[in-house]
Amino acid sequence: MAVAQAVLRCGAIHVPVPRSNPRERVARIAADARPALIVTDHGEQVAGTVSLPCADLLKEAAHGPGAAHHPVRPADPAYILYTSGSTGTPKGVCLSHGNALAFVDWACRELDLTAADRLANHAAFSFDLSVFDLYGAFRAGASVHLIGETLAQAAEPLVDFLLERRITVWYSVPSALVLMAEYGELLERGPGALRACVFAGERFPLKQLKDLRRGWPGVRMLNWYGPTETNVCTSYEVTAADLARTAAVPIGSPVAGDEVSLDGGEILVSGPTVMLGYWGGEPQAGPYRTGDLGRYDADGLLEYRGRVDDMAKVRGYRIEPAEVDGVLVAHETVRDAVVLVVGADLDARLHAFVVPETGRAPGLAELRRHCAVFLPPYMTIDALHVVSGFPRTPNGKIDRAALGGLVAQEVGA
Repeated sequence: MAVAQAVLRCGAIHVPVPRSNPRERVARIAADARPALIVTDHGEQVAGTVSLPCADLLKEAAHGPGAAHHPVRPADPAYILYTSGSTGTPKGVCLSHGNALAFVDWACRELDLTAADRLANHAAFSFDLSVFDLYGAFRAGASVHLIGETLAQAAEPLVDFLLERRITVWYSVPSALVLMAEYGELLERGPGALRACVFAGERFPLKQLKDLRRGWPGVRMLNWYGPTETNVCTSYEVTAADLARTAAVPIGSPVAGDEVSLDGGEILVSGPTVMLGYWGGEPQAGPYRTGDLGRYDADGLLEYRGRVDDMAKVRGYRIEPAEVDGVLVAHETVRDAVVLVVGADLDARLHAFVVPETGRAPGLAELRRHCAVFLPPYMTIDALHVVSGFPRTPNGKIDRAALGGLVAQEVGA
């Protein structure tokens, strides 16, 4: 976090990459971002780049003069967040100081953040949810309490953290809260000092959401929506009235000065939080097409209805199955591969269908180890189906619906 602050204060661009990313993926990101310097806290070096361990950086800082603050303009790039890419290569979402500030200022006002607040940073720095945790806290003069990658998946210790640190504002994907409720006695132990609970990144299963709303009557609960390219662009506050709902809560109304519209059912966003563009590509021009489908309910609130393409959310992260396809085909035993996301919301899993090379068919454990070399843990396949070929539609495309039917047959068998 200190390095991120230093980078931004000297007017440079920050590119956070979690240590859970394998070396090969970090190298691909470095090749695309072309960083002037890589700072690492775990000794990893990337060939062809200038790298510096955190320990050495701290030694230099202790004996050198403080760097002067470098003024920046709102339109200047601030950070690049790399997401899964449909071409098989991670793509960098480039956001400006103005993009971040528009969202952070709105969020601070919406949640009435003050210096007395205590925020928990559950998301990795490369995940856009962390922008609120870190910079919302800095903006309000509040404290932010970092949650390590190991702790982030541990139910009972997470609840301990929430209560012992007296967290007042929590922000995470719904799956983290469901995990804490099912295995960490979150509801039984109460919210402690918590006054606001915000969630985003995936749909919150209605039953679990109602349980949380019912169990925490004094805690504000907000459903935020927006792809990395726009950060948060809509919001909906979940109240006691939603206990009567029989369908998912809406994603709400535009926020942070953004305008949200529908074109053929696809959600379009324009306004101050929309990215500068993809790093190395053309500047973003006009409204950003999210690829998400939406519709308005009877109250004029926006509802999320799915995707127009194959991109999906798995374990709270955005995943392009084509990127996983490319990694699988690189394995010596795989001739061709197609990855499907089976299930929805918290039950979404990655199923790989592979056509083996002549000789032997690969096993699930073998391909999971292979994925771990090139992909972050959340993109590792969950199931393997070895097939002799892929079913095709009349126009020659792979029939993904038919492949999904094979999964259903196996489950029912």
